[in-house]
Parts: sequence; C-alpha cells; structure tokens
Amino acid sequence: MSSFAIGVDLGGTNLRVAAVDERGTVLEVLETLSGIDRGREYVLDQIADRIRRLMWNHGARHRLLGVGLGVPGIIDLDAGVVHAASNLPGWVAFPVQNHLERMLGVAVVLENDANCAALGEKWLGAGRDVDDLCMLTLGTGVGGGFVVNGSPWHGVLGMAGEFGHMTVIADGISCPCGSCGCLEQYASATAIRRMASEAIERRESAALTRMAEIDPEFTARSVFEVACQGDGVAQSIFDTMGSALGIALANLINALNLPLYVIGGGGAAAWPAFSPALFSELERRSIVFRAGEPLQSRRKGTIITPTLLNDSAGLLGAARLPMLRKLPPQWQSVAL
Repeated sequence: MSSFAIGVDLGGTNLRVAAVDERGTVLEVLETLSGIDRGREYVLDQIADRIRRLMWNHGARHRLLGVGLGVPGIIDLDAGVVHAASNLPGWVAFPVQNHLERMLGVAVVLENDANCAALGEKWLGAGRDVDDLCMLTLGTGVGGGFVVNGSPWHGVLGMAGEFGHMTVIADGISCPCGSCGCLEQYASATAIRRMASEAIERRESAALTRMAEIDPEFTARSVFEVACQGDGVAQSIFDTMGSALGIALANLINALNLPLYVIGGGGAAAWPAFSPALFSELERRSIVFRAGEPLQSRRKGTIITPTLLNDSAGLLGAARLPMLRKLPPQWQSVAL
C-alpha cells in the first residue's frame, strides 16, 4: 500500500487542503474561504471536515502518514502552538496541534507557512536538485524560510527567515516592528501600493492616477499593470523594490553561500519589472555572487529564481512535513 499525507494551507482569505502521495502526485485539493473572522472554532471545524473527507476518499488505497498544517505566524514547534500571529485572532497559545490530533485521530505537524513554501519548492519546485535553499515570500509583508539538508531550519527561537525585517536602507522608512528601513517597507505589496499612492499625491503619474480611479482596490498588481504599459514612475517603484531585494539577497548570499534563492509569494508575479534592478544591485554588492557566476554552467555558483510552484508551494510543503518527521510511536502505524 502506497502512502500519502494531507497538507493544509491556512491563509487570511483562503483555506486549501490537499491529499498528496509520497511521489508528489496531488490526489485531490479542497478549497474554501478560511473564515478567520468567524472565529477559531469555526476555522478548525472547516479544516477537520476537509481532512476527514480526504481521509475517506483516499484512505482505502493509501496509508495516511499524517497531516501538515501551515499557518502564518511564529510557531512553538515543541508545544505545537502558535506563538504570535496577527492574522489569527484567538490562536495564540492555543494547542492547535493537540486539538486537531484529538479531533482526527491522526498525527499533525504544525509549521510556519513560509517554511512550508520553502519546503514545497525544495521537494517539487526549483529546489529539487539542491539540499539547501533560501526562499523569500513577497505578499502583504515579506517573509521566508530556509531549507537545510532537505528540512526546514528554524533557528533557536523558531524565527529564522524574518527577512522582511532585515535593514536594507539605513534610517529608512519606519516599520511597525520598531526598526526602520526594513525590506518589508520597500518590497511588499503594501509598500508597492504605498509608493504608488505617494506618487499620485505628488501628481507624478497620470497613468497611476487613472488606474486608481478605475480600480477601487488599487493593489500592487494594478501598479504592475501600469508599469507593463510603459509608465516610468510605476517602473521606478519596481526598481526600488528590486534594489531593496538585491541588497537583502547580497547580504544573505555573502553570509550563507547557499546554492539557491527563490522568490515566491504573490509579489513574484512582478519578476519582469523588479528583477533587473535586483541583479544590478547583486552585481555591485555581493562578491560571492560575482565569484559564482563563472561556475553556474557546472551547476555551482548561486542561482536566484522566481518560484516554479507559485501559490501551490505552501500546500505541497505542508503535505511533505509528515513524510519527513519521525512521528511518535502512537502515530507510526496509522492506516485507514
């Protein structure tokens, strides 16, 4: 009997749950609105209901290894609780892992969503040929994670990968974290929208002004569309984004010399607009990146690439978690 695991990707808007076999084949995906605003118990019931459906649909032909749950926040891995998560009211200090295990009767592995994305990219995406990688996730904020020797690397507090709060501009824009000049203030979707709104207030771009008038939401994607139409002000915003990412990556590459750095999250869709400035900054600031360029033809050097899995990375990485973890004895023989 072949094995499978269930991955759960809990976001602020959407909840996705997938059954994935040990070869990486997606057997089934269930998706719904996460309903975070309806309270913790509602969300947990939605998660449990979809896990049970996948267990029923695929358990007769596969042995279930367990459930991996990716959530946005800082995770206490030993306790199986969310230590901090601004987007999950009522979840902090709640024993999520134990609660779901009691509800379902199967092993649950809890992990940060960005670490799940990095693990998914390692398993089935851009990182299939390497053991170590770093992934930056560009969304409302900027996060990320490391995979070292094929598994997520957490650091001593479980907070490794807080790339959004690396300083890229000394004494730059203030950040809610208490510092200033953080990467998140220049490379997140929130930052793109802020810079565009400031340009509109200064009357620098008629194209951005028109876009803001016809698009009530006026997102970072809207700004990207204007840049693609040739607007110089919109493109300069993505130049700022790329430069900030280049500074952050130069420091990461110089310090760690990993073979692969992946740019993921929704912001990765703007790769054509920000990547030229990113690589220009890397050429100026990273001796390790420059030194590795002649070796890339021999599969050495440093590779920087957008995600290959797009928004599936976190879901696939969550499903991968139970396949990697050595589970306690009571969970090692779960079969349905």
